[in-house]
Amino acid sequence: MRKRQRQRQFLVGMVGVFLLIIIVLILNLIFSFGKDTAAGTVHQFYEYEQDGDFGRSWELLHPVMQEKFGRSAYFQDKAHVFIGHFGAETFSYEVSDSKKLKDWRMEKEGEVFETVYEFEVELTYHGKYGHFLYIQYVYVVKEEKEWMILWDYKK
Repeated sequence: MRKRQRQRQFLVGMVGVFLLIIIVLILNLIFSFGKDTAAGTVHQFYEYEQDGDFGRSWELLHPVMQEKFGRSAYFQDKAHVFIGHFGAETFSYEVSDSKKLKDWRMEKEGEVFETVYEFEVELTYHGKYGHFLYIQYVYVVKEEKEWMILWDYKK
């Protein structure tokens, strides 16, 4: 009788450990979609943009991007164009699966990035001029252990 009770306790314990492992794996999968992945960085960038937190989204840009426009200029341009001109105070977005690219350049004569991940982002705006769809190609590179965003400026 006691042997069966011990076997049952052991079985219940093993099922509990198995369920705990499954829960930890699921939580890890959910939270790994954060800034420590290329896709997570893209999502974080557009979440900041949706919130109008352009200062924080600017921080996710690669330093060569930040050189193109300062933090305050970026903030003013984003607010001016999308809110001012388009009359769209918010948007929704969808991010495609990534495509891995080798030896990619942001500009024709610019720095070569050994490996980047390309995402196509569809932004849907509803503004005073109606509903419109904006497609932006976003490139993400790992720089000093951080994922950073680049845009394509080749002509």
